[in-house]
Amino acid sequence: MENLAFYVSAFSLSALLIYTCKNQAARVGLIDRPCERKRHCGEVPLIGGLAIFAAYAIVLFLSPLVASHYLPLLAGGAVLVAMGVFDDIKVLTSGPRFLAQISAAVLMCAWGGVVLRDLGALSFDGSLFTLGSLAIAFTIFATVGVINAVNMSDGIDGLCGSLTLVTLTGLAVTTYAAGASESFIMIIILMSAVAAFLVFNIRFPKRARALVFLGDAGSTFLGFTLAWFVVSLSQGEHRVIAPVTALWFLAMPLFDTVGIMIRRILKGRSPFAADREHFHHAFQLAGFSVFRTHVTITVLAAVFMAIGLAGQFAGAPEIVMFYLFLGAFCVYFWGMMRAWKLMRFLRRTMHLEKETVQAGAEVVIPMLFRDGDIEDLRSFYLKQRDLRQNGLQQTGRHLRMEPHFESDAAAESAESEEIMPLKLVVNAAHTSPTELPSKSVSPK
Repeated sequence: MENLAFYVSAFSLSALLIYTCKNQAARVGLIDRPCERKRHCGEVPLIGGLAIFAAYAIVLFLSPLVASHYLPLLAGGAVLVAMGVFDDIKVLTSGPRFLAQISAAVLMCAWGGVVLRDLGALSFDGSLFTLGSLAIAFTIFATVGVINAVNMSDGIDGLCGSLTLVTLTGLAVTTYAAGASESFIMIIILMSAVAAFLVFNIRFPKRARALVFLGDAGSTFLGFTLAWFVVSLSQGEHRVIAPVTALWFLAMPLFDTVGIMIRRILKGRSPFAADREHFHHAFQLAGFSVFRTHVTITVLAAVFMAIGLAGQFAGAPEIVMFYLFLGAFCVYFWGMMRAWKLMRFLRRTMHLEKETVQAGAEVVIPMLFRDGDIEDLRSFYLKQRDLRQNGLQQTGRHLRMEPHFESDAAAESAESEEIMPLKLVVNAAHTSPTELPSKSVSPK
C-alpha cells in the first residue's frame, strides 16, 4: 500500500504540474511553433518533460529509495533537462546537445558505476562477449545512441511517451519476476509520471491536437533513464535481463534511428540531417491519421517487446535472439527502402485512365506530391477553403482541385493533420481524352 501511494503521487504530481504550468509556458518561451519540419497546429507548451522529471525526482526523494547510487541518475537527468529547456527556448546546434548527453553518460559510468562490461553470451560457445578496456567508451556511445533514438521518436503526438511506456513495461515485468523490488518500484514511479503526461499529449479521436509536448528536455531525459535501466539490469552476476533482451525492448526507436541514418548516408547526406522520412512519416504519407499512426507503431513496439520477454523467460540462446533481432531489422529496413521508393514514384507520376472518361462525368484522382511540396499542399488547401467560404471556386484549364475528406469530422480536424488530402476533378464534359494530363500536377 505504501508503494501504491508513490505511484499515485507521481501520476498526480506530474498531471498537476502540467495543468498549472501549461498556460505559463509562453512567458518563458517554452512554446513550440509550427515551421517547415513541425506541422502541428498552433503554439503548444513544451513543459511535459519538465513535469515528468520534477514529479519523478520529488517522489524518489520522498521515498526511501534514493540511495547514493541513484543520485547520478537524477544528476545526469538534470543536466539533460537543463540543456533541453535551453534548447527548447533558444534552439541550439548539435554540439552543445551532444556535450550534455556525453556528460550525462560520463556521470552514469564514473559516479553511478553503471557500465556495459559485456554484451551477453553472443559467442557460439556460450561465453560472454566482454568489452574489456572499451567498456566505458562503448557505454557512453550506447547511452548517447539510446538518448537520440528516443528523441527522434518524438515526432507525432503520443509516440515517444508510448514507446517509453512499452520499454518500461518490459523492464517492470522482468524486474518483478526476478524479485528486484527496488528497480521495479523506480520503474513504476516513472511509468506513472509518463502516463500522466500522455493524458495531455495523446491525440484522441475527439481531440484534434495535443495540449502539451515533451520538448527536448523530456525526450532526452526519458532516453537517458531507459539507457540507465537497460544497462544496469543487464550486467553483473545477478543480471535481470540479457543485453539482447534490452534490444528487443527498444526495437522500434532503434530500428527507426539506425535505419534512417543508413538511408541518409546512402543518399550522400549527413546522418544527422533533419528530415521527414521517419517511420511515422511513412505511415502518414500512406494516409494514416496521427492517432492511427501512433497506435500502430506502439502496437508494433509492444510485439517486439513481447518477443524479447518470450526469449528471456524461455531461456532462448542469446546469440539466436541477437540474430533474430538483426533479421527483424533487415526486414524493417528492406520494407522502408521500398516504401519510400513507392511513395516517391506515386508522388512523381499520376496516371489518368483516359478510356474511362465519358462526357458529362467527373473523374476523382487522389493528389500525391513530390518531396518538398507538402507545405504547398497545406497552403493550397487553406486558400481553397477561404475561397469556398466566400462562394468562389478556384478553377484551372479543364481541371479543379478540391479538399477531399471521407466525412465532415475529418474536414473539421483537417487543419491539425499532417497532410491535407486533395482530389483532382476532371470535368469530362469540357475535356477531351487527348487533353487529359499524364504527368504530375502541382498546386503551384
